[in-house]
Amino acid sequence: MKFEDTSQNLRARLRFIQAMVVLLLGVLSVRLYVLQVVRGERYAEIAENQRRRRLPIPAPRGVIFDREGRPIVDSRPIYNVILTREDVKGKDLNSLIEPFAEGLALDKDILRDYFELVKTMPAFESIQVKQDATPGDIAWVEAHNLEYPELRVEKQPQRRYPANGSLAHVLGYVGEISPEQLKQQASKDRGLKPGDIIGLSGIEQIYDDYLRGRDGYREVVVDSRGRIQDEIEIVDPIPGRDLVTTIDLDLQHAAEEQLRNSATRRGVIISMDPRNGEILALASAPTFDPNLFSQRIITKEGRAEYAALLNDPETPLLNRAIQSRYPPGSTWKIPMAVGGLKQGAITLNHSNLVCGGGIQVGNKFTRCMGNHGSPDVKAAITHSCDGYFYRLGLKMGIDGIVEMVDEFDLNKRTGIDLPNEVVSWTPSREFKRRMQPRDPEWRDIDTVYSSFGQVYDIITPISLLRTIAAVAEDGKMYIPHLLKEVKAFGTPGTPDYRPPVTFQPLDQSRPNPKVVPIPEDIHQAVVEGMWRVVNGGGTGARIQMAGFDIAGKTGTAQVVGLGKDVGKNKDHSWFVTYAPAYEPEIAMVALIENSGFGGSHAAPAIRGVYDVYYRKTRHEEPPGAVKQIAKKKEPAEIGEPAVAQQRPAGN
Repeated sequence: MKFEDTSQNLRARLRFIQAMVVLLLGVLSVRLYVLQVVRGERYAEIAENQRRRRLPIPAPRGVIFDREGRPIVDSRPIYNVILTREDVKGKDLNSLIEPFAEGLALDKDILRDYFELVKTMPAFESIQVKQDATPGDIAWVEAHNLEYPELRVEKQPQRRYPANGSLAHVLGYVGEISPEQLKQQASKDRGLKPGDIIGLSGIEQIYDDYLRGRDGYREVVVDSRGRIQDEIEIVDPIPGRDLVTTIDLDLQHAAEEQLRNSATRRGVIISMDPRNGEILALASAPTFDPNLFSQRIITKEGRAEYAALLNDPETPLLNRAIQSRYPPGSTWKIPMAVGGLKQGAITLNHSNLVCGGGIQVGNKFTRCMGNHGSPDVKAAITHSCDGYFYRLGLKMGIDGIVEMVDEFDLNKRTGIDLPNEVVSWTPSREFKRRMQPRDPEWRDIDTVYSSFGQVYDIITPISLLRTIAAVAEDGKMYIPHLLKEVKAFGTPGTPDYRPPVTFQPLDQSRPNPKVVPIPEDIHQAVVEGMWRVVNGGGTGARIQMAGFDIAGKTGTAQVVGLGKDVGKNKDHSWFVTYAPAYEPEIAMVALIENSGFGGSHAAPAIRGVYDVYYRKTRHEEPPGAVKQIAKKKEPAEIGEPAVAQQRPAGN
């Protein structure tokens, strides 16, 4: 048998294995060097982050008070279910929809939309799965801790607004910042991040920087399942600063009650101190519940409620005080009288214009609601003589009317500290060209229409109130505002101290007040005319209060052409007022939509607010009670125009 020597093959194999071992050891050495030396700090940080976690502590928003220190809006502690994005790496968020929806009673579609949104957020950010968790929700999270370690329950503040939508259009609401808002705010360096709660409307939005505060955090040690093992550091949140508004809750509730009891339950009542522009009450009806946005919007029921608000034909989300425009009717006669007297179109000492029962311009006759002979300006205001103001408008001309509009800033925003105020539409040649491009030439009949609050006069209630308050205050036009004071924060003399802040115009270039020069004799004549409206047999006589001189002016504003003014197309009812007439303390405007004559609807609503004001300031019952709305027309309101093309605003 022949012997075969295989030692050479064995030695070759051994050398190969030795070479492979050396090579592998070399690769491992290089890899260890890279991991421990080259990238050592980075991986150490990753390991530390897996062990340590920073949990945010949301800062409670500041409390909002009325002018007497009564809280209107505060925050209550609730428990929210939070998902840590870092702990769901490698998991598909969509796979969590089914169990979370079933276990936490959430809507699957809403949860799916929300997860799609948060996918764009940084991985280290936590996201809120459910707000205001119930004891059952908390028990479910704890019972499924091993299965879903990414879930935890945190205590957080939640905004709480007054019931029944009270002050909704003033306060606004808060909500989670959207990606679009986050991009807009980034340029302002406000330190906002995804998931932050910010003011989205009303004074919550305007004064968000004061109200929001600064979040704190807890730095903790967690195990591999995210369970807290130790607490390393706590940085307490800095709460938002408290805000005192100019609102008087008693007057606010009275105004809201008057709107609820009005003929159509749609309208505006605003009350203001004419001496400084402080808004005492601002009610817009219908209203809405701001708690929807802070508490229920992420639920299925909340989304349905929001959709119903958006589709409601009565537009409850609209702040009618600053975002709706209406023809002012005969309330327009007050600035017209001031403008006409200042420009010399009329004089105080004699009656230089006739009523004539109306006026003929070309082939159109526009009728007055009565026949008042040859009144002076005081009588024309008292009895709301349309014929007088038709002729006054022609004497002033469109240029004179524009001059009056400019003086009273009726073609500008008032500057109130609320978002989204719109600009009134006022008469001018340019406005007609835009409004009627097929008939752009300005005519005398257009001047007539512009003189008594119709067609080319379409203004916001807040701008009309500012004008009337200026007449009350000898021409001082204060910017209406809701902020009285942002309270001081911290201890004086310490680095964290923040002094109190009072109202400053949003537009610092605007004077406050702007002064419209009104000679004393003109001022007294117009005030006397408005005093007579209530106390001298005028169109507002039904709200007279013995011993409390109310000055006012009624207005009835046409919505559609003659013959169609019924139901929802009925005339708007106006009343503008201040009191006491010769030493004003309070000014108001009321608009009741589609209800009829100003003296029958808006004026009694104002009287209801005056009653509350009288009790608060005079400490006794007001003389008489609010008179019931009459079903028949007042004598001054009887009469119809001769033609259907244009009806006068009436009283």
